[in-house]
Amino acid sequence: MIKVVAKNNIKTDKTDEFIVLAKKLVQDTRKYDAGCIRYELLQDAKNPQLLTMLEEWDDQESMNKHMASKHFKDAMVAFASCIEKPGEVNLYKTLA
Repeated sequence: MIKVVAKNNIKTDKTDEFIVLAKKLVQDTRKYDAGCIRYELLQDAKNPQLLTMLEEWDDQESMNKHMASKHFKDAMVAFASCIEKPGEVNLYKTLA
């Protein structure tokens, strides 16, 4: 199992737009991507411009197929105008 934490730093005036786009990505991913265990959008309680995607995948192949999907690629293009500064993506494996 692979877990992903993808933090996104969003422009103040683009937060609502990003949320709409990200919710669509969450819906499409849950509906279409085999191997997706968890895919959700979170907003930081202290910094509303910090939006994080929490993901869990059965395996690397499932995650790779997701990243190659049309809905993911389209979302990345749409997100570009909303991003304030580069985000951070961390991949984790469960140890215990």
